[in-house]
Amino acid sequence: MPEERAVGDFFGFIMSFLGLSGPWDILRMIVEISLVSYAVYKVIQLVRETRALQLVKGLLFILIFSWMSKLLGLKTIAYLLQSALQIFGFSLIVLFQPELRRALEKLGSSGFQDFMLRRTDEERFKIISTIEAIVKACTKLSEDYIGALIIIERGTKIGEIINTGTQMDAVLSSELLINIFLPKSPLHDGAVIIRSNVIKAAACYLPLTQNAALSRELGTRHRAALGITEISDAIAVVVSEESGKISYAHNGGLTRNLTPDLLRKALTKFLLEDESDRKLFTFRKVKRNEQD
Repeated sequence: MPEERAVGDFFGFIMSFLGLSGPWDILRMIVEISLVSYAVYKVIQLVRETRALQLVKGLLFILIFSWMSKLLGLKTIAYLLQSALQIFGFSLIVLFQPELRRALEKLGSSGFQDFMLRRTDEERFKIISTIEAIVKACTKLSEDYIGALIIIERGTKIGEIINTGTQMDAVLSSELLINIFLPKSPLHDGAVIIRSNVIKAAACYLPLTQNAALSRELGTRHRAALGITEISDAIAVVVSEESGKISYAHNGGLTRNLTPDLLRKALTKFLLEDESDRKLFTFRKVKRNEQD
């Protein structure tokens, strides 16, 4: 039939144009497109809501302006923009250093590990107890206008930060957290580091963020919270001494004015990432309320 022959000629032209000679080539192309799409998705996920996103926008602006300059015959501007792109290419490693470090650390700490290692029920309950202890302590500190800075270590190890403070290795409890941050306590000035549901150290010094766009009303605690989340995947919880408001920092971003329930939801999202873990957490809350 002429129609079938036309369709066959059309697909033959498409395969010839794409350099495909058989089913294996088509399968290989699908695999390559899938891998590239996944890589692009991960890059977008990595830079989203970080300072790197602004750098990417700036790079796209230069590329578009350079293309328009060539199109309009603006040779001098096009040459300058191309030179700027070459210099920008060499400086990418410096500009994206925090994001690249976080990506490599995440790649090294995940991989097949998530498929091979699953949390036990005991580990889940420990994480739930940690969340409740932090929420209870922050609620009390907020009511009393007592400043606090609590860092929860995740995949990225921050041993160099832990070494700047006083080593504790103490069982986590809301009462202990409250006592640490009392104004007359010798350990109140600095951050508490929690690793694997244990208070590893107190009075730790954190790197401050260099983000010049932050509001001037944010104090040292908030800037330190942002600083540690820019170089690691840790979660930083802050209680403001001036306003009593609760905030958390993650991935270089700050979320403010949290209620205890919102803080609990945020910590559950970051520390209990699996849907089964969240269901277990919800079941535990319902069971506890029924007992009350």
